[in-house]
Amino acid sequence: MDSLTQIVLGAAIGEVVLGKKIGNKAMLYGAIAGTIPDLDIISSFFTDTVTALRYHRGFTHSIVFSILFAPLMAWLVTRYEPYKNFRNWSWLFFWAFVTHPILDAHTTWGTQLFWPLDIRLAFKNIFVIDPLYTIPFLVFLILAMVQNRTSEKRSYYNRMGLIISTSYLVLTLLFKLVSYQKFENALDNQQIVYNDLSTKPAPFNTVLWSANVNTPTSFLIGYYSFFDSQPITFQAYPKNHELLGELIHNEKVQEMIHISQGWYTITKKNGDLYYNDLRFGLLSMKPDAENFVFQYKMEVDANKEVTFVEVPKDALDGKKLVAELWQRVKGN
Repeated sequence: MDSLTQIVLGAAIGEVVLGKKIGNKAMLYGAIAGTIPDLDIISSFFTDTVTALRYHRGFTHSIVFSILFAPLMAWLVTRYEPYKNFRNWSWLFFWAFVTHPILDAHTTWGTQLFWPLDIRLAFKNIFVIDPLYTIPFLVFLILAMVQNRTSEKRSYYNRMGLIISTSYLVLTLLFKLVSYQKFENALDNQQIVYNDLSTKPAPFNTVLWSANVNTPTSFLIGYYSFFDSQPITFQAYPKNHELLGELIHNEKVQEMIHISQGWYTITKKNGDLYYNDLRFGLLSMKPDAENFVFQYKMEVDANKEVTFVEVPKDALDGKKLVAELWQRVKGN
């Protein structure tokens, strides 16, 4: 999830653990702890693209990290804070650390919560920025923040923020189930033979859902809004995996395929190969759009070593997508 959401969640957790003892400082330290797991982004400045993607939401988003670093942070804080209860500080940091990856596990990228096991949890039931999750949560957190630390209203507001946000998260799982069944029915009605089906919410909402469908020769992408009145249609994207040739055996290419869980296409432009990660969709809802959210140019040197370079995103595409999303959410 976005940084603001993780700050709000961390602050609310800090309040639950130590709010009555140290007041708003509990929110402050919870908010700080809620952002620490995302420091794994630093690896992108020191490693290649593929390695950085492998590390992203890995160790720092695991239970192991939470267990190891919670007491370390507690020891550090008790060196200068007047409140010296090491055990309580450890609990604050542990719960702020571990709820971060649990929430991220509901997004498309997911997390390696059980690192070092090579298992990435990705329930794909909420977009990384969802105002319906964050805004009510933030409002209740602010209401709690301005109350006296021993006030019952403070605990009530903070508790309501956690209950409402969590209830919404559970509700999105129900939305996902309903949309999944709609896509399944559409595929059956159109007699489309497929190997796998993956669904996720479109950006900023959980009313409009998209589906990636794995067929023998291509991937299909379709959209469904709860306000739709017309049947679901699918756009085909040829896999073109054969364009990789011998590069398919390259270690970096294999690692990239593993990271994208096989949901990728290859396109060729002006003699250059591009790797498109389908899991995150496109920056356009127009038919035949090819501006994938995550697209990488494959640069091959004389020794057949492959370097993946992410294609920069056009800011105008993002603005157009918001307008297109608004129209599509309202139904087809």
